[in-house]
Order: sequence, then structure tokens, then C-alpha cells
Amino acid sequence: MRTHVAANNRGIALLITLSVISVLLAAAFEINRRSRSELAATAAIRDRLTLAHTASAGIHIAMAMLVKDRQETNVDSIQEDWADPEKISELLAEIPVDEGKLGLVITDELSRIQVNALVDFPDGLNFNERQHQFLARALTLYTSHDENLEGIEIQTILNSLKDWIDSKDDDTITGVSGAESDYYEDLDPPYFCRNGPVPLIAELSRIQGMTPELFYGVGEKPGLSAFLTEFGQEKNTEGKFTYPGKININTAELPVLAALLPTGSEDLAPSIYDFRQEKTEDTYAHALTSQTWYKDAPGCGDLTISPELITISSDLFRISATAAFSDTSQTVTAWVKREKDSKSGKWTCRVLRWITE
Repeated sequence: MRTHVAANNRGIALLITLSVISVLLAAAFEINRRSRSELAATAAIRDRLTLAHTASAGIHIAMAMLVKDRQETNVDSIQEDWADPEKISELLAEIPVDEGKLGLVITDELSRIQVNALVDFPDGLNFNERQHQFLARALTLYTSHDENLEGIEIQTILNSLKDWIDSKDDDTITGVSGAESDYYEDLDPPYFCRNGPVPLIAELSRIQGMTPELFYGVGEKPGLSAFLTEFGQEKNTEGKFTYPGKININTAELPVLAALLPTGSEDLAPSIYDFRQEKTEDTYAHALTSQTWYKDAPGCGDLTISPELITISSDLFRISATAAFSDTSQTVTAWVKREKDSKSGKWTCRVLRWITE
């Protein structure tokens, strides 16, 4: 009897021991899993911080390039170091990056159409007629010969855009196809008309007449939004804000160049575009220091672009810095304005907007 009880006790003890071991093993596995998870999370945080710091450094490198450029010349063009991917790569190769890789792209914001210039500020009530005609021409050329954009009513878009930007506070619509808040309040979901300058280009996707195909593009064709900017505000002689709307002809993309040309002359835009980039060996063949240099492009001798539409300099830029580390990457985009300090006389770059993706 005692032998049987002892055997039972030994069996119970074995079961308890096995149970304890199982619990300890499970706890050990869980602790191990959590430790590995925490290590992975810590590594991910470390990588994100590394990427953020690296991308931020890229933005400041680009700003230093832009300041140096402004100290050397008043002209801004695609021929300068800040616009040359090879020159930027050479510069970045000389700057040590602790971990990962860094890429930089700098573009001139005045190469884009300033949508807020459509309205004649500071009054903010009426069309700026020269900009009205320019934007109408840009829309017409952009939508022509594209079956994805058939049926686009250009004047509806222009009138609705003007109503969105102007400061009439929903008094009346522009023409017969404009739209104020009463139109947008009937949509699902409803929203209000801004009645002021557009702060973000993405907002234009909400105006009457604007289609996703037109705004975002289809396939490899970029959308209209790629050629627009909300920036460009300046102060007039009275200290009030306005939007000059001038395009830097030295940096404008082909669709914008074509819209700048008089009706019937848009086929000359590629000639001007190629003329800017023509090289003799490694040196640019043509200086872009005169506002009428485009007349030297083949076939453009008799061409005249309104001087009120163009410029050859800019102090507004978009900088995109992409940092890559391991299998992850992070892009920081900053819009900056070059400014000269009134006291020190030194040029600096002021950040207008900073976005991390």
C-alpha cells in the first residue's frame, strides 16, 4: 500500500514538474518573442530617426546650394548646379553620410503656373485678364488631342476657380458656369467655397469641372497639378499681398512654355526647350541671361512673349530629399524662399512648408 502511494506521489510530482517546466518554457518563449519584437521596434525607430536626420540634412545642403547660387548670380536656370542631377550627386559624394544613401532634387517653383494669380489681388474681386488668358491657353493645350479629357469644359473650370479664389463671399457666380458655396453645399459630402487664395494645390480637385483625369493625370501623363503652384505671393509697393504670376522661362516645363507662346506658335516650344539645354561638349552653348533669349532659338526670331508673363530669376524653390537605409526610405519635401536679411545683408532660405512622407 505504501509502495502504491509513493508511486502515486512520484507521478504527481513528475506531473507538477512537467507542468512547471511547460509554464517556464512558455514564459521563456514569450519573453524571447517580446524581446525580439521590442528589438525590431527599437531598430525600426532607430532607422526612422536615421532617415529623418539624413533627409533633413539633405534639405539644408540644398538650401546652402541655393544661397551660394544667389550670391553668385541673379539669374536662375536649368543650367545651374542646383538643377543638375550630376552636380548634386558629385556634391553629395563629398559629404559623408553615416548610414544609408541620400538623394536630392531641387526645382524652381516659378517654373509652375501660379493659380492664385488668376485673380487680381490685393482687391481679390476680378480676373487678372492676362493670367486668365494664359491659364485658359494652358488648359486648352493640355486637354487637346487627349481622349481621356474629352468633354472638359475649360471655361467652367476657370469661372469656378475664380469663384473659389475671389473674395466676393458668395455674392454672385462668375458667368453662367461659376460656382459658389451654394453649389458645393448641395454635394455629398457638402463643403464651402474658400473665397480666398488657395493654400494647397490639392484643394483644386474639389472645384466644379475639375476631373480626376485632368487633375491627377492618366497613365504616364502627369496631371495638371504637376504644373501648378499655390506659392508666389509677394508684397506690392503699398505693402499689400499680390501674385505677379510670372513664369521663369529658364526653368519652365514644356507644357508651360507652350502656353506662354502666342496662339499658333505653340509648336515652337520644343525649339526653345532644346535651345536651353544645348551643349558644346560639357559647356552650355547659350546664355539665358536676357529675358528675350528665346528669340535666338531656331524659328523664334519673330516671336514675342509678353514680358508681364515671364522672368529669368526666382527665389522660390521646392526641395525633395530622399534618405534610404536598409529596406526603408523617407522623403522630406520643403518649399523655401530665398531672402536677404535687411540688417546683415546675408542671403538665407526661409522654409515655407515642410512635409515628411
